Parts: sequence; C-alpha cells; structure tokens
Amino acid sequence: MMKVSGKRVAIALLPLLMGVLAFFAANGPLILDPQNIGWLGGGDPATHYLGWVFFRDAPWSFPLGLNPSYGLELGSAVIFSDSNPLLAFVFKPFSAWLPHPFQYFGIWLLMCFVLQAWFAWKLLGLATPNAVLRLLGVGLFLFSPPMILRMGGHLSLAGHFLILAGLYLALHPGVQKRRLAWGSLLAVTALVHSYLLAMVALIWLADLAGRTLKQQMTRRTALIELLVLLVVVSLSCWQAGYFSLRDGVVAGGFGLYRMNLLALVDSGGWSLLLPDLREGVGDYEGFNFLGTGTLLLVICAVLVLLRGKVDGGALVRRLPALMVVLAGLTVFALSNEIGIGLFNIHYPLPKFIVNLANVFRASGRMFWPVFYIIVFAAIFLVVRGTRPGVAGCLLAAALLIQVVDTRNGWMGLHQARMVPPASAWPTTLNDPFWASAASHYTKVRSLPALNQSANWQVIADYAGNHGMKTDTAYLGRMSPTALQQAQRVTQRLLETGKYDQDSLYILDDSTGLEAAKTLNGATDVLVRIDGLLVLAPGWKQCAQCLPLQEAEQ
Repeated sequence: MMKVSGKRVAIALLPLLMGVLAFFAANGPLILDPQNIGWLGGGDPATHYLGWVFFRDAPWSFPLGLNPSYGLELGSAVIFSDSNPLLAFVFKPFSAWLPHPFQYFGIWLLMCFVLQAWFAWKLLGLATPNAVLRLLGVGLFLFSPPMILRMGGHLSLAGHFLILAGLYLALHPGVQKRRLAWGSLLAVTALVHSYLLAMVALIWLADLAGRTLKQQMTRRTALIELLVLLVVVSLSCWQAGYFSLRDGVVAGGFGLYRMNLLALVDSGGWSLLLPDLREGVGDYEGFNFLGTGTLLLVICAVLVLLRGKVDGGALVRRLPALMVVLAGLTVFALSNEIGIGLFNIHYPLPKFIVNLANVFRASGRMFWPVFYIIVFAAIFLVVRGTRPGVAGCLLAAALLIQVVDTRNGWMGLHQARMVPPASAWPTTLNDPFWASAASHYTKVRSLPALNQSANWQVIADYAGNHGMKTDTAYLGRMSPTALQQAQRVTQRLLETGKYDQDSLYILDDSTGLEAAKTLNGATDVLVRIDGLLVLAPGWKQCAQCLPLQEAEQ
C-alpha cells in the first residue's frame, strides 16, 4: 500500500516538475531573485512594481487595496496598477522585514507555470488515466503562446491556470465541496485581474446553470450558491479596490483590441513554419496562436471525429450552458468589428452595449477559455479515438513541434529576462538637488496632472525610492472626474502662484511659462534640473536645502 501511495505521489510531482522546467526555459532563473528589479524597468511591468513599492510601506487602509500614495487625489488601488493584489496582500504584513527593493513578480510567474501544469494535469485526468499521455498533454498547455506572451508585459494576466481550474470544476462530473472550490477560485481570481475574473465567473455561471438544468442541483440550492458566491466575489473586489473609482471604469477600445478571425493560425512571429499574418492595429490583444504542434493535433482530432471514433456531439450536448458561454465569449472577442486579416466587417451595436463592452475593451483576451477548450478537446479526441501507443506518438510529436516551432517567442522572452540583475533602475535624476528635495518635501506632483505623463516612471521611481507620495502614475483606470478636478487645481495654482509647501512640482514647458508669470521669486524656485522643469515652493527659505547655485549645476 505504501509503495502504491508513494508511486502516486511521485507521478503527481512530475507535472509540477514540468512546470518548473518550462518556467526556466521561458524566463530563466534571474527573475526569481526578489531584489532583481532590472527586468521590470519598462512599460507595464514598471507600474506593476511601482504600485507595490508605494503600497508596501503605506499604512493599512480599508478597503485593503487602496493605494493613495501612488496617485494621491487622482485615486489609486493596487488592482489599477495591476500589482497583483493577491501577492501584495500576502507580502505587505512582512514589509518591515523584507529588503529594499523587493519584487514578487518572478515568484508569480513561476507559480503560473507550476499551477498551469497542475490544473492541466487534473483536467487531462478527465480524458485519460494514462500518466504518460497526461504528461505529454501538460506540455502543450505549458507552451501556450497566449500565456507566455503575457509574461512579457501584463504579468498578472499570465495566470491562465485560473481558467484551467475553472474549466476543471465545470467539466468534472462531481466535484466535492464544489461551493467551497468555486468560492475560493473566484475570490482568488478577483485578487489577480478583472479580465480573468470575468472569464472564470462566466464558466462558473455556466456550470451552475448546467447542473441546475440537468437537475443535479435544486433551484433553491443553485440560488443560494449564486447569492453566496456573488457576495464572496463582491467582497474580494471591494478589498482589492475595484470600487474605489467613482467613474472611469469604462474606457474606449472595444472593436480595436479584438481577436482577428485568423488568430488561431496567425503566428505573430512565434513560428518558424507559419507566417506572421497581416492584421489590424489592435489585434495583438487578441493573440491566440495555437502553435503548430497543437494545430497538427487539432487536425488529427478532426480526423478522429470524421471516422466516428468518438461522438463529439455527445460532448457538446452534455454541457449546453458551457457551450453557450464559450460561443458568447467568441462573439465578444471578435467584437462588432470583425477582422479577417486586414479585411474588416462592421455591424452596428446600440451605444449602451458598446459602452458596457468597453469595461472589457481588450475583448480579444476573452477567447482564452475557448482556446483551452480547443486544446483539451484535441487531446481528448486523440486519446479516446486512437490506441494508447498511437495517441502517445501523436502527442509526443505535437509537443516536440510545439516547443521547437514556438522557440522564436519563448526564447525571445528568455533572452530579455537574462539581462544583468539590478537592484535599481537607471535614472536621469543625478543632481544633488533631488536628494536634498526628498528631505524637504513629502510629495511629488506633476503639472498638469496626467495619467502616464512623459516622465512618469522616472518621477514615480524617485518618489518611491525616497518615501514620497506622488500623483505621477500610470494606472489602468483613472477617474475622469478626479483628473478634471486636479486640472482645475493646477489652473488655480498657476494663476495664484500659491503652491502646497509640502510638494515638489514637475512642470511641462507650457505650464512652466504660465508658472513663471506668477512665481514668488522671494521664496520659490523655478529651475530646470536634469532635463526636468522643477518648481520648489519655499526653497529659498529652507536653511537645510541645497543652495540654488549648486542645484543648477
């Protein structure tokens, strides 16, 4: 008995090992160093990290995810800097003992690979008990181009294992403690990313509806689950900071950031064999290339269906609610601007529907559950419709082709991650003035206030490194009302020349010209330092501050 149990444990560890190996292949080991932030120093990863920098040392708030030090009056929460609230909440209590800098995003990406492997293993257990076939299938899920692509920029969106977990719960005929399982999954997903939450929530609703229609659950039980889990999700969203915005949740882009109809076969430069097809400007958000190996397996699966080896219709009929949701996700991913390569077909939608759709404007991402159902279905049909030896050969060939042919994509990511480790980002702010200013001011503000201004990263990094608050940020969503109010304050400051004494101001050239007209030359300083136009209120009255002539060097 002990030998059998030990063997099962050893076999169960194999997919986890595969996940670790795939992580090292695609990312390398350097990003696991929590003090290495060099690889996070540009674009979206920069704001992911900076959101955590400001959050870690700020006092606890309620809701927990509020992050006013990064955004000030413009409003902010860790969910809107995409700083992965799940891990931010885990590590914040230990911030005093953690080194500076400290990043958990490398750990997150390792988790993504390991858990992708685990839930793929569980999912494939519904298709076959054969461990070898399951492991080969796990490899195809690990070398999923859409997942690995997200690791280059939108780090939280690499959590595709959450989708696999949802599909496993929906496809499993009898999950024990399903309410607890779904509640935990939805709560965790809400603390990772809103797009993933939408996908997983729709899979849950399809599962709930399907089991109710098949009378596996009473309507009363289903209603209780619906209400309880909606409360759980709402609480998670509340604590992550989703509801901290008064407005600004809706943003433009639906129809631009879509999935192209050719996305499954469009390599996007990820294939040695298949071309990078021409597409619309925003179609990169709908990148859903299956990979050449998986595409070949899909062809084999179609042949199995045509030969009548497996009743594919029975599979569809068994899960009608899930099929409806997957069809709906596909339609939404394509948007009302259907792209076929560069060719475009438009169909009109009511304005209120377009506004609603713009909550998830990058609709091309919403195809991911369908993507993984395609991969699972291909493996399912091959292992059920052929002999184990044949299925093993087909899966092994598909995996080998998948790994080798997508090398352009994952190896490019690996090379980008193998840059020399760094505990600080390069900065242009080298004048002694900046250190002196950090001891005098508690805030850094930009005039005018903007989301993702030209020098946001340099300024926010400076503020974060010196324990200052800032409104210079890059946030996924920002309240237009708060932004307009901040711009009215900017205009009033420029007109009166009366600035907050606790704030250092960074101006653009146009606001600099206006500020010069009302500048109080007896107390304030307006000077260009390291390429930035700086207004320092009360600088001339500060005995401890660096003399102006030194600051101007």
